[in-house]
Amino acid sequence: MKILITGGTGLIGKKLCSALLQNGHDLTILSRRPAFVPNGCKAMASLSEWQPETIYDAVINLAGEPIVDKPWTDERKKCLWDSRVTLTEELVKHIEAANQKPKVLISGSAIGYYGNTGDVVINESTSAGSDFGATLCSAWENAALKSSIRVCILRTSLVLDSSGGFLKKMLLPFKLGLGGRMGDGKQWMSWIHIDDYVAIVIKLLDNAEAEGAYNMTAPEPVTNDQFTKTLAMIISRPAFFNMPDWFLKLLLGERADLILGGQRVSPVKINELGYEFVYPDLKNAIQSLLR
Repeated sequence: MKILITGGTGLIGKKLCSALLQNGHDLTILSRRPAFVPNGCKAMASLSEWQPETIYDAVINLAGEPIVDKPWTDERKKCLWDSRVTLTEELVKHIEAANQKPKVLISGSAIGYYGNTGDVVINESTSAGSDFGATLCSAWENAALKSSIRVCILRTSLVLDSSGGFLKKMLLPFKLGLGGRMGDGKQWMSWIHIDDYVAIVIKLLDNAEAEGAYNMTAPEPVTNDQFTKTLAMIISRPAFFNMPDWFLKLLLGERADLILGGQRVSPVKINELGYEFVYPDLKNAIQSLLR
């Protein structure tokens, strides 16, 4: 297949590109940083390069500025919106204008779509929340679903990969014995191993019957306290520290909701696809990454 990918230089994008190249696909990566485009892929600096006569068999949309890294000022919120919603709207315009439309659009979202849902087990039919993160995800999904082709939405959970993302950020303080739970530790953390994530995206790409939203999460979510204890046990370090709610809210402001809130998510539609998770439990998933 000829595939156009946005976000191909990110944590997930790089692993996905590597797998797709191994499968013989022809990849074009939309990136403002062509030097970071993986070897073997073509670089596209702007969507204006996509002319109606250009043929892509599929579009995979993974782009989006990091949501936790910087304070949510009005300017930052606009940046988060533009990198997700506005870009997706532009992609859909080019899809619809193509002389030969792609067969599928696989587009990003996040389980933040649901908002903070406490202990309730949620699936793809659960309605959207109302906070900023949920509103952002909902608009992001709606932009993709306006396309007339087959659309799959990736409601992404916490992606485990030792080379980047939140797990890499946690490793240093935990190795120094400074790890601990966030808040009361009761909030649910839904997660997925990077290898399972990539394999599911490829399954959605190849399955012409797959469409709609998919919870990209392993079948066994854990609480923040359970995650903390599991990671500490694996690296043989104590995890006595606790970052209280008030401090996180002082430090992160509105962004603290992403850490102190949680979602207990079930991958119902992925199970219906017949996908068998290589890493369904947290202990084996982390151990595989830290070998």
